[in-house]
Amino acid sequence: MSAERPGEPPQAGEAATSAQDAGAAGPLQARRVILALGSNLGDRMATLQGAVDALSRDPALRITAVSPVYETAPVGGPEQGAYLNAVIAAECALAPAAVLKRTQGVEQEFHRVREVRWGPRTLDIDIIDVEGERDDDPVLTLPHPRAHERAFVLRPWSDIDPDAAVAGRGAVRDLLGAVADQELRRRPDLALRPPE
Repeated sequence: MSAERPGEPPQAGEAATSAQDAGAAGPLQARRVILALGSNLGDRMATLQGAVDALSRDPALRITAVSPVYETAPVGGPEQGAYLNAVIAAECALAPAAVLKRTQGVEQEFHRVREVRWGPRTLDIDIIDVEGERDDDPVLTLPHPRAHERAFVLRPWSDIDPDAAVAGRGAVRDLLGAVADQELRRRPDLALRPPE
């Protein structure tokens, strides 16, 4: 493991390739995966860009859209600084549990520490949706159980997919009305570079 500081892009790690990653029954059809990224420690923008870059180097993920960047107040947890948030869409032929393993690996590259629930973090990557799949697994609930309550997920998601829906909850554009009071500010001065 390298001794990088939070916010510095990590070096590309080797991607795991196994039957478990592809799913027990063999390779899966590529499905659209929605990931929400957030950071409120260190160089937040460099961290988000580094996460996009790290995810784009994973041969199992093909990033298809990157949202604008938003600055948001923290939701729940201890007092802490504001977050920068974005949403990305990707095509992926991995089982959701394998996607979780990959995203947690990227979080670890940026020194994510899980000490306090909803506490400050260098990088948070949440799996929001896997092409409308519904699963109540306590390790990875799909869709994300609080996505419909979070403007910092819904607004950037609607920017990259105006017709998106949260399975069992409704259209993202309709859900936005219920979170209109949440503090959220688009940062036109900041932009994530999509993969080339």
